[in-house]
Amino acid sequence: MTSSGPGSGSSGSLGFRVLSYELDGDGTVAIITMRRPQAANALNAQLIDEIDGALDLAEADDDVRVVVLAAEGRHFCAGHDLKELFEATEPWAAMRSTAEGKLHHEQVMYWDRCIRLHDFAKPTIAAVQGACSAAGLMLACMCDLIVAADDARFSNPVLRMSGAGVELLVEPWELGARKAKEFLLCAETFEAGEAERLGLVNQVVPRAELTDAAMTMAAKVALVPPVTAQAVKESINATVDRMGQRDSWRHHFMVHQFVSNTDTALGLAADRAAGGMDRVRQEQAGGAVANPADPSPRP
Repeated sequence: MTSSGPGSGSSGSLGFRVLSYELDGDGTVAIITMRRPQAANALNAQLIDEIDGALDLAEADDDVRVVVLAAEGRHFCAGHDLKELFEATEPWAAMRSTAEGKLHHEQVMYWDRCIRLHDFAKPTIAAVQGACSAAGLMLACMCDLIVAADDARFSNPVLRMSGAGVELLVEPWELGARKAKEFLLCAETFEAGEAERLGLVNQVVPRAELTDAAMTMAAKVALVPPVTAQAVKESINATVDRMGQRDSWRHHFMVHQFVSNTDTALGLAADRAAGGMDRVRQEQAGGAVANPADPSPRP
């Protein structure tokens, strides 16, 4: 792989600080790698903005046919960066003191950015390892295909702490209604093999082979002429939308806004900021002490 994008230059010279943007040898596959391993690649405002900027590069480069979304370190993504949200360390987080501000923040930074990735004209592949939780699961599910390492585990236990989960309710569409209820209401964690069996992921490979497997899949997809790939992707997305996916996502987004502003949810905010998700993880483990080296799921 090269570390150059359109116009050449390394990911650093492209202005990215918390991700890299690279092209494969013939320039047909763009690899966007999230690089916040110290925070389990939790989604803060900067990372969300930089993913969007990297998609701009891939969209503008006619040679790029496929985008791979990957992550550095042990984990794909542990969810939203709660530290940033609750400490109000940047303008988006600061505006969340009102219901209107919270809605605007989540509309622009979460809903719009996720839908942009879901509707991206070129096929996308998520390469997932370790924790893929809450907003991290939402992010992975915006991609067309998911390759998972055998150490990947998928969860969204935030109903116990924040009411209605995250902004787009992907689980009914990925798992089916009954399994989605079990997954969410029981705060289950699905290991990679179970996720593949349920159709959440396309392929499971040994951790050491994750990058190669994602690139092999991308190379196969890149053989499809771009106009054909885009047309078929749009047609499949349109099929699911006519089954109600987009409308149900929008409905849940507004439900999420209501629930997150109830007295119950607001009362739990302090618990979340104080590490309440560690308690959820302990409950999942039957009361075992959480491993501090393993990130808490983040809504």
